[in-house]
Amino acid sequence: MRLDKYLKISRLIKRRTVANEACDAGRVMVNGKPARASYEVKVGDVLEIAMGAHPIQAEVISINEYAKKDEAALMYKIINP
Repeated sequence: MRLDKYLKISRLIKRRTVANEACDAGRVMVNGKPARASYEVKVGDVLEIAMGAHPIQAEVISINEYAKKDEAALMYKIINP
């Protein structure tokens, strides 16, 4: 699944266009490297999102095409507090 789509479905970023713009601006890192929106997310990848004052680090646990609000948080695990 594309990175921008994963960020939207997992609700780490609210809209896909915002996720796409964040990737283009270099605010999203995958495994320590800047990633493009077209990057194929794999289970085990570590995502770093620098949006706002506190960057978020999350590990990809599962990849689902669709996720309800309750299930979206189960797609990743927050690494840093």
